[in-house]
Amino acid sequence: MQISQQLPNLSNQTLMELYPDSFPIDVRHYLANWIEEQRWEDFDTDSLEQEPQARRLLEQMVELLQEVAFHNPNVVEKVKLQHISRNMSTFQTQPLQLVRTVRDILRRERLLLRQAAMPPFTQMPTPINGTTLTSREVNTSDLDTLVLKVLDIQSCRQQIHQLQEELNWEKQEAEPMQGTAITKQTRIAQLEYKYQECAKKRVQLLQEAMCSLEQCQTRLIHRIKSWRWEQLRSTIGLAFDDNLLPLQTWCEQLLGVNGNLRQELMLVKRDHGSVEQFHLLEENLSHLLQLLIHSSLVVEKQPPQVIKTQSKFSSTVRYLLGEKVAPGKPVLLKAQIITETQARNLGQGVIPTENVGELINSTAILEHNTASKSTCATFRNMSIRKIKRADRKGSESVTEEKFALLFTTEIVITGCESPYCVQTISLPVVIIVHGSQENNAMATVIWDCAFSEPNRIPFVVPERVPWSQMSEALSSKFMSEVQTSRGLDRYNLHCLAQKIFDKLEISEDFNKMPVSWAQFNKEVLPGRTFTFWQWFEGVIDLTKKCLKAYWTEGLIFGFIGKQHLHVILQNKPNGTFLLRFSDSEIGGITIAYVDVCENGGRKIQNIQPFTKKDLDSAGLGDRIRDIKCIKYVYPDIHGACLTNSINTISCLFVLFQLVTKNKCVISASEPQAPHTQHRYCTLGRRVCSVTSVCCDSITE
Repeated sequence: MQISQQLPNLSNQTLMELYPDSFPIDVRHYLANWIEEQRWEDFDTDSLEQEPQARRLLEQMVELLQEVAFHNPNVVEKVKLQHISRNMSTFQTQPLQLVRTVRDILRRERLLLRQAAMPPFTQMPTPINGTTLTSREVNTSDLDTLVLKVLDIQSCRQQIHQLQEELNWEKQEAEPMQGTAITKQTRIAQLEYKYQECAKKRVQLLQEAMCSLEQCQTRLIHRIKSWRWEQLRSTIGLAFDDNLLPLQTWCEQLLGVNGNLRQELMLVKRDHGSVEQFHLLEENLSHLLQLLIHSSLVVEKQPPQVIKTQSKFSSTVRYLLGEKVAPGKPVLLKAQIITETQARNLGQGVIPTENVGELINSTAILEHNTASKSTCATFRNMSIRKIKRADRKGSESVTEEKFALLFTTEIVITGCESPYCVQTISLPVVIIVHGSQENNAMATVIWDCAFSEPNRIPFVVPERVPWSQMSEALSSKFMSEVQTSRGLDRYNLHCLAQKIFDKLEISEDFNKMPVSWAQFNKEVLPGRTFTFWQWFEGVIDLTKKCLKAYWTEGLIFGFIGKQHLHVILQNKPNGTFLLRFSDSEIGGITIAYVDVCENGGRKIQNIQPFTKKDLDSAGLGDRIRDIKCIKYVYPDIHGACLTNSINTISCLFVLFQLVTKNKCVISASEPQAPHTQHRYCTLGRRVCSVTSVCCDSITE
């Protein structure tokens, strides 16, 4: 329907190119719905195995045309459609050619509609980290344009073939006349001129298509690299779209274009001879093909980035050109452990020969999943039996040493004679031998994932980063691990900066100050026995396991230094309190509150921190109810003073949503006694009319 509205705007030349004699516009018009319902793009037109399926489509098309002709009241149209249905039988010997023809028509139509809807000036995609990531729509447009260029080359070749046949015929007829027929000579000269012009156009189109292919493939490879980088960054909780199907489709279509161009180049060489110009084009095509095949192996599911020896782990490697792998011999992927130095040398073409670790269950078969259209090798039960470490310098720890898994295989692509050795590496991993090393190993991983640059040399990271960058990473990691929508606010981050820089100034701006790796997880905090990361990770673990709901609701202040604490509580009423993470203990939460001194003055008290072990034995709600002297939650939640009729303990219970031991459901039924205004919960307790939460005791 959409293309029909555009037909009046199209030139005759465009219509002739869009609907060739072998597939006239009448077929497209009368069988529109049926044509658009078929899955033409799913065909591999280079595979003879799909000929029976293509032949069935041809038979259905002929039957439908005959049926349309039979029911058409217009005699002229009836005869025309019957003639077209008989001509369609020319595809009987090459049914896949029908698939190519219809698929190319639909692609051209989509491109025409897109161009018609496109505004005069189209905004370019936003650059991310210096690399322009084209959207899916832009990718499709680029590919369609590239396919159309290939179709133009094929059309030009067919036109040259027809001109050559006409020339041969005219010259044969002109021979007996021995130059006496001026008309014949003129006709031959005209045909020769057209032939030369088409030949030039053919070569020009071939060169243009080569440039477009190179540009389109460069964008694809940039996008694959960006996908890998986004996968790395997701370790600290950043958003990541792991869907590889659009990239897979892009890879497959570029492979098809490359094959078509190689075929056209062979035919050009046949017609014009092997000249230097064609030799360079051939080399360029081979290079692009090799680059595409090598770039299409990706680690879809990464191994854990901290791996303990003698423990099981898994990983999945996906080949984006999996459907194009030549059938027959199974494709076996092999995994091995490599060092950071070996990973760096891979870029120089150096294949690792030294075995630095013993990896068991390190092979997997590349298998195709028809439902998901993915071709993957899944390593389900890998394990590192032992590891050989490099010589360490100075204070370098084993938990700072980065390795990777290298996946290699040999692949034969349909239509290519020689096999290709393909490889890819995992994200950096840290290998430990004891659980006590996990915290420090994770620090290495976090620093690498948060502060690495795209397209870096494996696995280079800066030694120092600005605090603004560090604070974003900490907040993102906290939200990701705790699985909360509430991140760290500016007060929390300022407190963390004070801690890592050992500066107590409340007003100081830390954003541009550099944070070193040593400050993050090598040097212990002043007066403590642990590093900044060890302390921060302990807070994450406690919040994730015991305090997630309270943190998400904003009931825990969390990160605040003692100096800041005194500033905000100094003018608050006695009994005002807040919940903060302990400075002195890893994974502890404490209650700070305003209390009365013996001399009548006021002071800030901090209760001994509660750890996960403490909160497992008695929940935070019970801990709060045990403290009789706290009344107001900072900043201005007057929980205990809502009314004298509500018990102080019950009010705190409400404020913190700490229905821990006696979880209940509020009844929606009418009150049992018509003259009362109370509701009852499923435990039979009366529901407070102020808070709508059931209480152990309520004073009328």
